[in-house]
Amino acid sequence: MAIKNKKKFYVVWVGAKPGIYQTWDECQKQVIGFKDSKYKSFPTKIEAEKAFSETFQKNIYQAKNTETAKKTTESYPKGEYLCVDAAWNTVSGDAEYRGVMMPSKQEVFQKGPYLDGTNNIVEFLGIVHGLAWCKQNNYFFPIYSDSKTAISWIKKKKANTKLEQTYRNKPLFELLQRAELWIKTNSWTNQILKWETDIWGEIPADFGRK
Repeated sequence: MAIKNKKKFYVVWVGAKPGIYQTWDECQKQVIGFKDSKYKSFPTKIEAEKAFSETFQKNIYQAKNTETAKKTTESYPKGEYLCVDAAWNTVSGDAEYRGVMMPSKQEVFQKGPYLDGTNNIVEFLGIVHGLAWCKQNNYFFPIYSDSKTAISWIKKKKANTKLEQTYRNKPLFELLQRAELWIKTNSWTNQILKWETDIWGEIPADFGRK
């Protein structure tokens, strides 16, 4: 049995003849071939009339913002989890990292700054520190990082950095070696997940220096 399509109302803000149309065929006649035409469909006549009395931009942006807010609310991490993030000064080379518990927003560790580091190294160290901290305290919740590179290093159990060791960053390299040894000799059940910045905004462990 065929299902009858729901009726729609088409608002044409910019076209051959702006107005409200009850069929797509009528709407097409106003917008097809018309340069920079602006139109949108609505499920009810009341919504269409309201939209037509407003601007095209308001209705499009409002729809996008509503969809983004819905997507953010539905997917945002729930329950307890640990967020780790790093900060790297591109001028001095100083690098540091920290861990923040959610949803309490409590900082549970912060290390650095270390001389002549890189962002990827301290992102990696942040995750390893988080894993060790969770294991020490018997916590099994997820750990979030916004660094794809650092997460990939964890999976490989190797920090694939091209940074050269110097007398200034020797302490950082010693810490890096200890971190690699830890992940090679320990196991964990915590999920290490990517923080979706584009959807959720900055990770809660962000240092807020952007």
